[in-house]
Amino acid sequence: MQTFIISKVLALIALVMAVTMHSQTTVSGKVVYKNKGIQDVSVTLKDTYDGATTDKDGNYSFETSETGNQTIIFTNPKYVETEKPVLLTGAVVKVDAELKEEISEIAAVVISAGSIEASDRKRATVLLTPIDIYTTAGANGQVTSALETLPGVQKVGETEGLFVRGGTGAETKFFMDGNLVNNFFGNSVPGIKSMDRLNTSLFKGNVFSSGGYSAMYGQALSSVLILESIDFPERNSVDIGISPIFVSAGFQNVDEAKTKSFGVSAAYTNLGLMTEIIRFNNDFTEAPKGFGTNFNFRVKNRAGGILKYYGSFDTNKLGLEAKSLEPQTDFENTSLKGANTFHNLSFRQKFGKYVFTAGSSYTFNRNQLFLSETYQNEDQNPNSIAVKGNYFNAKATIERRINKISAVRGGFEFNNSAETTAVALSPPPYKFNEDITSVFAETDLGFSNNLSAKIGLRTEHSAALDKWNLAPRAALAYRLAKNWTSSFAYGIFYQNPENQFFGENPLNFQRAEHFILQLQKSSENRSLRLEAFYKNYDDLIKTRVEEYRPAAFSNTGSGFAKGIEFFWRDRKSLKNIDYWISYSYLDSEREFQNYDRPLFPGFAAKHTLSVVAKKFVTDWKTGFNLSYNYASGRPYYNFLTDAGGNYYLNAQGTVKDNSTLNFSLNYLPNLGKKDAKSFSVLVLSVNNILGRKNIFGYNFSNDGLRSSPILPSANTFVFIGAFISFGVDRTQDAINNNL
Repeated sequence: MQTFIISKVLALIALVMAVTMHSQTTVSGKVVYKNKGIQDVSVTLKDTYDGATTDKDGNYSFETSETGNQTIIFTNPKYVETEKPVLLTGAVVKVDAELKEEISEIAAVVISAGSIEASDRKRATVLLTPIDIYTTAGANGQVTSALETLPGVQKVGETEGLFVRGGTGAETKFFMDGNLVNNFFGNSVPGIKSMDRLNTSLFKGNVFSSGGYSAMYGQALSSVLILESIDFPERNSVDIGISPIFVSAGFQNVDEAKTKSFGVSAAYTNLGLMTEIIRFNNDFTEAPKGFGTNFNFRVKNRAGGILKYYGSFDTNKLGLEAKSLEPQTDFENTSLKGANTFHNLSFRQKFGKYVFTAGSSYTFNRNQLFLSETYQNEDQNPNSIAVKGNYFNAKATIERRINKISAVRGGFEFNNSAETTAVALSPPPYKFNEDITSVFAETDLGFSNNLSAKIGLRTEHSAALDKWNLAPRAALAYRLAKNWTSSFAYGIFYQNPENQFFGENPLNFQRAEHFILQLQKSSENRSLRLEAFYKNYDDLIKTRVEEYRPAAFSNTGSGFAKGIEFFWRDRKSLKNIDYWISYSYLDSEREFQNYDRPLFPGFAAKHTLSVVAKKFVTDWKTGFNLSYNYASGRPYYNFLTDAGGNYYLNAQGTVKDNSTLNFSLNYLPNLGKKDAKSFSVLVLSVNNILGRKNIFGYNFSNDGLRSSPILPSANTFVFIGAFISFGVDRTQDAINNNL
């Protein structure tokens, strides 16, 4: 009996196995994209665990016991999920599939020709963040000084401005939250470089375009720096800074929901002590000093719109004495009194598929220079010059997303400039007023994750010139391989002559045409950029001396700039070391302003090289930072004027190569302390630590027979300071960002 039962069970098992084996269906096929097999596509029978993954040729095969009408699902993050119906009858079934690419904002190739971006929007192209700027030796916490370590930017030490790819400092414009920032640099005297007015800590990111920039921006022949302020501070804080040069204090208050915040800060600077300790190349009759304050607020409405305001006010003074190059005068004295106020308001709101952005900025700037003799009443000094300017900018943009990587946007912009230049005891002041009205439109076209384009058009009307211009822009990006992309950018750019050149002679827009080709490789913590460019200049200003001052008489100037650039940043190869290397080669000629023939610009160098390295040692609670900057010798020219006021070249030469080695360290005494109620950083910075005597050029006497070198204010400059934030613990951020 027991044997009979066992035999029955075995027979039943055999029957079940036979039925099961008989009902298994083999499903196979090939998955392709553009006729090429795709690897790692998941092929699954819907609502079951049956399936397989495609091989390198796109083939797959699996068995299932399911029968009847079923659905097969093909999935891969890079492609659109696809479903195919299938009838399972026990016979072999073949199901092929052709997938479509999944368009993704993260995976899509980014157009980056001519552009260096550090923001939350395109992290793949992040190069310089605010913490990078603060920890770049020699940058002194300034955005523009840190940018001088990047390819395409000349390190010009005797005057402020961003000199980019053969362009003058006036050819770069600055924007904050989309609004134009006039007088981005502090007031200064010839030969001494002033600093940035805006605090680096205000910004969460920046876009620096060394050419081929968007149609949303104009009136810049060379480049634009677009700064984006933070939306809300992380938490409440009180900040104090102290050094032999300045004292500062401020606070920020933000509610828990981060829907509103406000803050105020102020700083007083005085280089008096440093002029006694450090040997300066300038003889100060009054050491540089200044006072500045700023305030801000931010409000978010229930619909997610953000209103941001920033305002500042600053004053500065200095006095200089220098040996005169003129035989009838022993010394020349120059003193400065400057004042500036800046206000910036921006609003951003999303309405369904549309994003509306509007804003305005206002600047008042007064720059008074007093030359030679000193008078009790400075306004009666016959050699005093006072320039007062009021500048207003308004801009509105609306953008609509078409899909994940395509969009269209358009808007308008209005700029007003009103300047008054007064020379004491002279005829009535010279007044200049200008209105520029601009309209722009632009589209981002995402054809696939590997191919995208940007096409834009901008038109501007100048009331002072009584003319319109039309400036097309275009760019294309294509992914060559997984980590390799190529970009090409083209554009026409216009800029008004500088305000001081307007007079009785009719003028026109100055014009530049940009061609930029870029190859970039980006991988984890490594970035390589190779870029070639060509700029063609037309209608540049030509000047001559009229009534004892340079005045523009025509737009017959021209020129070109071409070159190649290299950038490599690596945070991976050397343990706990972040470094970058940039090199630029520039070939350029210009016939403009007082140049009587095509010449290599006196503000540019053919070869520039920068090496920046940073290392944070946790055990020592200290970050060490080094930077080395090199520039081949710049040319200098001595121009004289003939009886008709026309310039002619009298003498020329080339200064020796310039180089500086800078060092800084940041010590965090609170690092590792639990429940620390404050965050402290002690900073030591030495610019040009080897004391190399660099020369930027030469000043010449009126007859061209005598000259004196143009030198930096100090060959070596040392800064020591302490910064304390109460209520904010940023120690982990400092480590993560390699402070």
